[in-house]
Amino acid sequence: MKKIFLFLLLCFATYSLSFGQEVLKLKEGEKAAPGNLSDLSWMVGFWKGNGFGGECEELWLPQQGNSMVGIFRFIENGKLVFSEYMAILEEEGKLQLKVKHFWADFTGWEEKEKWVNFRFIKTEGQTAYFSGLTIRREGEKMILKLAMEHNGESSIETFEYIKEDL
Repeated sequence: MKKIFLFLLLCFATYSLSFGQEVLKLKEGEKAAPGNLSDLSWMVGFWKGNGFGGECEELWLPQQGNSMVGIFRFIENGKLVFSEYMAILEEEGKLQLKVKHFWADFTGWEEKEKWVNFRFIKTEGQTAYFSGLTIRREGEKMILKLAMEHNGESSIETFEYIKEDL
């Protein structure tokens, strides 16, 4: 089981140079675009659906100061497999999505000071493009497309959520 998720960790941290138009990618050294957290207020809420072949839940809290924070958990066969702590930070007029992963026993995947970083590219209505990740809301549905690469092959993992009450 841990081998599968070590593979996933590598996929989160490594991206292909061409993903098609579903997911955009900044080139090495290319800077993140300007952005405002207020443009992402449509993400706030509790979202539940499928991804990675199991059940996924994601919760985004409203903007407070220069950040929006969220949590994610992946459940397979009724058991927690891994979770994530997420933060979208607005610093000097630029946005960055930072993700830290944890096993079911809350042991971190990344080293203490390390995060998986998604640099902001743009928003179009209720779609946010980060380098390697696209988040789109359609009514009460939210769709995430995550670019992944393993052994030189790229793919896009799709998460489809429905907004629910807590």
